[in-house]
Amino acid sequence: MQPTLIDSISTIIFFIAIIHTFLISKLRMIAHYKNTNSISFHFWHLLSEVEIVFGFWSFIFLGIFALTEGTDKAVNYLESLNFTEPSFVFVIMCMAATRPVIHFAETLITFVSRILPFSERLSFYISALVIGPLLGSFITEPAAMTVTAMILLKVIYNGQISLKLKYATIALLFVNVSIGGTLTHFAAPPVLMVAAKWNWDTMFMIKHFGWKSASAIVLSTSLYAFVFRNELQGSIARKMEDEGYLIPRPWKILIHLLFLSAVVIFGHHPIVFIAFFFLFIGFMMITQKYQDSMKLKESLMVAFFLAGLITLGSMQAWWLNILLAKMGDVALYFGATALTAITDNAALTYLGSLAELSDASKYALVAGAVTGGGLTVIANAPNPAGFAILGESFGKEGIMPLRLFLWALPPTLIAILFLYFL
Repeated sequence: MQPTLIDSISTIIFFIAIIHTFLISKLRMIAHYKNTNSISFHFWHLLSEVEIVFGFWSFIFLGIFALTEGTDKAVNYLESLNFTEPSFVFVIMCMAATRPVIHFAETLITFVSRILPFSERLSFYISALVIGPLLGSFITEPAAMTVTAMILLKVIYNGQISLKLKYATIALLFVNVSIGGTLTHFAAPPVLMVAAKWNWDTMFMIKHFGWKSASAIVLSTSLYAFVFRNELQGSIARKMEDEGYLIPRPWKILIHLLFLSAVVIFGHHPIVFIAFFFLFIGFMMITQKYQDSMKLKESLMVAFFLAGLITLGSMQAWWLNILLAKMGDVALYFGATALTAITDNAALTYLGSLAELSDASKYALVAGAVTGGGLTVIANAPNPAGFAILGESFGKEGIMPLRLFLWALPPTLIAILFLYFL
């Protein structure tokens, strides 16, 4: 397939955007030397937000598209894209990051941690990074990422922990969430893209993916818990709650979970789940004394990131399809793992679904896509949510992509051990 001029331009801008994500800390340092009241400070600070990257470059791409091909073609291209996933992630993040949902998840994680024969802090760490990601198979990966990151921020990151433990934890979270949604056919974005077309149901996912993913999560979490066992000893350093903080009653938690379930069930129908979201906002207003402020900014930033990734990523089919079609099963698995690091894994499996693949190749594509979902921020749709919630804990430099990648390698290799070799 011969690329057109706009295909080539889109690919150049796509890789510039990827390079931009690796320069986030440098851009933040540039902003640091500017006058905090100046326009230049706010400009460089904006560019140092990873959630802005693909949205920013997609606007540049669309501007060039309009100049070279005409405004009508650029608008038609934009209208041809499906932005259901960013809309869904925005809604599910807002709903999952509420006090009742987080309280429910924290209660569940605490219950499991009490069974473990370790110190309170170490047990909670293991429980959070196993139970939280596995919840992604039922409440969707974006919701699981949001809830688990909020709990880790409150209980683990709130204490005095080393930078190494911070990187290890967020990297492990990314990998575990990426593979933790594979117990069902509707929760992980890369699985969701192909499940209906390939007739993969929940029983198929449990048999071929689920038990392997769960085993990998337990082993990876146990490994990191062992490495940082000395730092994770002792009791939990809990954040002091504000005066007047009220624990939600069971019926309020149940209603939140029902709203969350409704959004998950109608995840392919934006008009329906947005309608449920409006009703949910009304319920939050009625029960506001049991609620915290809705995480609108963080949710919008993540949705903007994904929308930009879709805008630029959809133009990469011309080279990705050729690459995927020429790979054997082994090459396809490891190629998908590597390609996922530079493009969204859901986009990758969607493109693969357009090609004629054997059953072995289908497994290799999806398994590779979820395996590599923790290597970078852009690898898996829920990652920007975890990045937005935990990012400020890393100080002025923020999260450095190379360090994140290196700390994500061990759990990724363990995922390869289970998902490829077993």
